[in-house]
Amino acid sequence: MSLFSRVAVDTRALRESRDFRLLTAGALVTGLGTQATLVALPYQVFVLTNSAFLTGLLGAAELVPLVVASLFGGALADRFDRRTLLLSCQIALMALAAALAAAAFTGPPPIWILYVLGAAMAGASAVERVVRAAIVPNTVRPERLRAAISLTFGLYQVTQVIGPALGGLLIAGFGIGAPYALDAVSCLGMAAAAAAMSSQPPLEGVEHEPVLRSIRSGLTYVRRLKAVLAGFVIDLSAMTFGMPRALFPVLSLTVFHSGAAGTGLLYASVAAGSTVAALTTGWLNHARYLGRIVLVAVAAWGAFIALAGLLGSLWPAAALFALAGGADSVSAVCRSTIMQTLTPDRMRGRVTSVFSLVVAGGPRLGDIESGTVAALTSPAFSVVSGGLACLASVGIIAALFPQLAAYDGDRIGAGEVGGPDPELEASQLS
Repeated sequence: MSLFSRVAVDTRALRESRDFRLLTAGALVTGLGTQATLVALPYQVFVLTNSAFLTGLLGAAELVPLVVASLFGGALADRFDRRTLLLSCQIALMALAAALAAAAFTGPPPIWILYVLGAAMAGASAVERVVRAAIVPNTVRPERLRAAISLTFGLYQVTQVIGPALGGLLIAGFGIGAPYALDAVSCLGMAAAAAAMSSQPPLEGVEHEPVLRSIRSGLTYVRRLKAVLAGFVIDLSAMTFGMPRALFPVLSLTVFHSGAAGTGLLYASVAAGSTVAALTTGWLNHARYLGRIVLVAVAAWGAFIALAGLLGSLWPAAALFALAGGADSVSAVCRSTIMQTLTPDRMRGRVTSVFSLVVAGGPRLGDIESGTVAALTSPAFSVVSGGLACLASVGIIAALFPQLAAYDGDRIGAGEVGGPDPELEASQLS
């Protein structure tokens, strides 16, 4: 086996599965607009308010609908046709992006409108992420799942490279409404893909609990999957303390003096490192102790973030953010593989909803934390202290959840999707 084949991500799932190709292509197109909007919203808030605190507060406005929508989205994904849910989410996202564009093009909007529309978009996006992730294991063969997760994550990171850079350029060239308009049009990509996919009905013969009870059952199940729960906790810690994305406009405008283009570069740098790492994760197919890799990767993330905060130049800081993104990518692929391997399809929507909640909610908490600390001290101190706090949390989580380091992919069975219930692997998971 050549070095390239051991390192490059396996793309056979794309060739073998039409539905996986459609899902991946739709996510790639729609993701470009989504990422452009993620740059535009905090940039617009900071330009209108000149406040790092109010910019970070955008994350607080988005957090509650994200939490509620993620949990309900998981219950719905285990109850209804996932393709229909995916299509419905795209229609809602298209309408919200169009509303943001209209508000921007008709003049400086009140800040509360940006918070309300941003919150609604966070909720709709949360349901969309849960449903899309729950579909993936049903579109590929079990032995292709790990590679499919790596490929999906890698291509998602491509949108995070191109989208923020494109968003920054569109703001600089055409005004703040242009990224929102792009987002509205790009939703057609996933809508078309969902319409062309095979139906994704729930499992037959499974008794469905009332929605609130179903959500509680999902949360209880997650608590029993200790290796999965540890992955959630460590990612939440990394994003809360070590994700300074709300400060990217602040850093670009007040520290690096590079304007909208610099803001886009900082967002894109994290994703660029993530992309390269995710698309070269072929070596993870042969890795056994994925939990230990997660611990090392999150520690590296915190260290690179802290170092970036010490710098006063745009490009060296962007390079360190890229290295941090690479570490985060490796962690994300490993955590997602552990979760998908251990979760049966009847619970996949609800477990995935918690995963999505952590992935999307952590950065929002990070927006609040980094914006608040920056307002009380300085943007640079906020970035450095957050990275160091993330680094310290790795040791604490490793001690509290020894099941994460003990996770053994060979013992569980790397190709065994929706594998054992917790009681069947007590030494690994409880």
